[in-house]
Order: sequence, then structure tokens, then C-alpha cells
Amino acid sequence: MRDGWCSSYFPLSFFSGSWKKLPHIWQVNILMVGGKEPGVPERALDLEPEDLGLGWWLVGSWLNDLRLLLRLGTQIFSAQWIGNLKSSLKMVASSPALLRAGLCRRGPKSWAWLHRSPKVRPGGPVSWVPARMAATVRLEPAGRCCWDEPVRIVVRGLAPGQPVTLCASLRDEKDALFRAHARYCADAGGELDLARAPALGGSFAGLEPMGLLWALEPEKPLLRLVKRDVQTPFAVELEVLDGHDPEARRLLGRAVHERDFLRPGVRREPVRAGRVRATLFLPPEPGPFPGIVDIFGAGGGLLEYRASLLAGKGFAVMALAYYNYEDLPKGIETLHLEYFEEAVNYLRNHPQVKGPGVGLLGISKGGELCVSMASFLKGITAAVIINGSVVNVGGALHYKGETLPPIGMNRNRIKVTKDGFADILDVLNSPFEEPDQKSFIPVERAESAFLFLVSQDDHNWKSEFYANEASKRLQAHGKEKPQIICYPGAGHYIEPPYFPLCRASLHTLVGGPVIWGGEPRAHAMAQMDAWKQIQIFFHKNLGGEKGTIISKL
Repeated sequence: MRDGWCSSYFPLSFFSGSWKKLPHIWQVNILMVGGKEPGVPERALDLEPEDLGLGWWLVGSWLNDLRLLLRLGTQIFSAQWIGNLKSSLKMVASSPALLRAGLCRRGPKSWAWLHRSPKVRPGGPVSWVPARMAATVRLEPAGRCCWDEPVRIVVRGLAPGQPVTLCASLRDEKDALFRAHARYCADAGGELDLARAPALGGSFAGLEPMGLLWALEPEKPLLRLVKRDVQTPFAVELEVLDGHDPEARRLLGRAVHERDFLRPGVRREPVRAGRVRATLFLPPEPGPFPGIVDIFGAGGGLLEYRASLLAGKGFAVMALAYYNYEDLPKGIETLHLEYFEEAVNYLRNHPQVKGPGVGLLGISKGGELCVSMASFLKGITAAVIINGSVVNVGGALHYKGETLPPIGMNRNRIKVTKDGFADILDVLNSPFEEPDQKSFIPVERAESAFLFLVSQDDHNWKSEFYANEASKRLQAHGKEKPQIICYPGAGHYIEPPYFPLCRASLHTLVGGPVIWGGEPRAHAMAQMDAWKQIQIFFHKNLGGEKGTIISKL
């Protein structure tokens, strides 16, 4: 057998005749193996995809009626010819390689359950054609990897230039489905390497090796992908489908890729100390480590996935809940900064945390709280604010006799998109006008270094304006100019790398669906850069080791 050609051909021989050929169907070349009828030229059978459940079906009911099916015209094949065909078909149908090839379509018409007889028609003269073998999906690294790490996806075993569609799907802990797909063509060697081959369309286009992850979209609207249990991985199912046509595509290959949120050796320690409700993540190496308090936004509860991933980079990270979790307050109408001070002191005093100060990492309302903590509390050395505010929003904030009232808002300034979602970008009042000036956080009191990560298409609030205003106030009081990094086209929720863009979801404070802004690719690029910038900033300002940001690829 020639290299690159399939030996799994089926034995059959047909009498001469002019038969109609089908356009664009799968062709199974059936060659004579066990003898040839005199005067009968070799022909080929054309079978439609649903007829190719060749395993149990070929050795079952169809063989029982084979004489009838092959009684074409007046020609009746001999018993010897039928015997040769039966034995050869049984041999092929039992071949594991054939079963792996996935020749039958998945669904109710696969294998034994065909609801009609096959459409059997003769094709052209027998010729050698490349076999449609099962494709192999290879991942590098081959085993599990952390969510924030890239993975190389390579598909082998395709025909040269073969058009295929790659699909990715993921279900979260609430069984919500997220999916993405992209169209590709194999190279001249029958290989498809997503690091070298550009996507021709689908959920994204161009050279995007990790596009099948960051382009995931929820099957149902208004859902944001979050990891609720970091002790279990996300399982991403990858499928290779034949062709670019969205209809009736054949499965060529499949792989399941597990992405962890706990690097091997990272320790997870629940914290229930006094009023503090949190989870501390410690790196596997001997400590002490730079310490970071990690705070999410107005959704409440305790989200751990950013802290768990960051702990794998050499930091002791404490994910802190502040409302709507266990015995904590159910809302944010009134918050006391003493609670956050207790959390900071717990982390500073932990034997695995190096001092003298700790860092803060917050997004959205969490970023705003980090600005307040850096402004009022001691022991804060560095703060990363992701799309935060420098005015107090949502409820009163109290600390030792001082109160920051929430800034006012005007719901009449809410815009409605064509999809019926709220655009709340302009809903907050100006902090320069009375009485909302009192809501301004006194950031000029802070002694810490600041890094503001700003999405320029943030539709939650005016993040870039707030970052620039913080910079003005700090410099006006002789403080170090903060670092501000702006990301064009990025939306509100800057997450660790490869989390998909959340276009819209329910807003806890608004009480309905809102848009968050952003364009998928620009948002994905912003997340990858922001993740690196966070690590560089904390290593620099918290005394950690530098130059530890390593990519496996």
C-alpha cells in the first residue's frame, strides 16, 4: 500500500452500466478482494453520510438482504461472490481503525439504527483516493495547565488543504454553556497548527492561537464566565469538524482540555478570623511571600479564581469577601472600613507574608474600595486598581468617625441599547459639584504606589476620568505620579488571560441588565497585558523576585 493512502477499502465489484452519480457526497471506494465476476468491471459505491454507519449495520440487517440490494437489472451475483463480500465486510467492520475514523454521523441515525435502506448508486471507475481518517488533536502541554497559561493546539491527520471547523465548548458549575468556533484550512502536509494558521472566520479571524477560549460566548444571554470552585478545573471540549459548511458537518477528531486554577503545590486556606471571611492562597515554595488582598466588585460573595492564579506566580493572595457571604452584610448600603483594616492586619501578621506592607488588587467596586483602603489605612505599599472609581459609589463608607456618602446618580441619564440593555455610563453625578464633592475619596492621603488599569470602552463608569483625577490629586500633594495604562477597545471586566469578554449581564446595583463595553479581541489582548503588568508591579513594589513571568510556549 502506498504511503499516505488508506488500506481500509471495501471489496465489491459491479457489472457495467451507466448510473447516475451523486454530487458532493462521501465516496467509499470498494475494490475487489476475494474474486471477480467474469466480465464485470470494477466500480465504486456512493453512499450518503448517514449511510456510513458501517460497523454493526453492515454486518447486520443489510447483509441479510444483500442479494436483493445488489440485484441490479437482471444481473444476479453468484453465491461465491456474496460469500467473499460478507467475509470482507465483516473484517473491515470489526477494524478498530475504522471505528475510530468516525464514518458515521452522531445522532439517531448512527450505527445499527438506520431508519431506511442506504442509497446505493454506482460511481466512477475505481481510483485510489486519500482516506478520510480520524484527525488527531494534540495539545502542548499535553496534560492539564493553568487557566492563565497558553496552550498550543495542533490537528494532524488531515488531507492537504482540507477545510475544517474547530469548535470549543465549556460548561460552568451552573451548567451554563459557552461556545466558540473558527474555520481553518490544513497546510500542505495535512497539519493545522493554530500558532501558524490564521482563522478564516467564525467567532474570530486571523492568527489567534488562543481565540477558541477568549472568544467563548454564552449560549444564553447575560451570563458571565466565572470560576466558582477553584479546586476543580474547567473542561474545554475541542472538536474538529469536516468542512466550513455549518450544516451536516462530520466529526473528525475530539479532545478534552482541562484548565486548572490551582497550580500544583499552591495551598488553599479558608480564613475565618474575627469578622474576616476570606480564602488565603500560598505558593508551594518556602515563604515568606509578598502579600496581596484581592477584592472583586459589587456582585458580592467570595470569588477566588484570580487569587488562586496569582498565588501561582509567587504571591500570598487573600481573596476577601465583604458582603453577601455567610454572616457578612447582605448589601453595601453601609460599609465599615474597619472590616477591611482587620483583613489587612491579618495578612500582614501572617507568618508566610513578608512585610512591612501588603498590596491591594481590586476591580470595579473592589477597585474603589482599594483606593479607600490605601487612603485611610496603614500598611498598604502598592495598589492595583482595575477600572475603579475615586468617588464612593453605592452606599456610605464609614471609618473612625469619618463618612463618605455615596455619589448621587440620575437614572434619567440611562440609555437603552437596541438590544434593550441599559447603558449606565453617564448615570453618576459629577464629583466636582455640590453635594457630591463629599463623595471624593481623599486619595492624596495615600502613601502607596498606584497602578491604574483602564479600559477605554468601559461602560460601567468613566474609569479613565477617575484614574486621571487620582493622578492630578496625588501629584498636587507631592505624591508619586501613579502609573496609568489604558486599553483601547477593552470593556469593564478585565480578568485573568483567556476569560471571554462579558458583553452584558445583570448589574446588582442597577437591578437589570447593562452593557459593559469592549470588543472581544481588543479585550483579550488587554487582559494578557494587564496580567503581566500586575505581576511586574507587585514584584517591584512588594519586594518579590523579578523576572518570574515565564510562558511555557
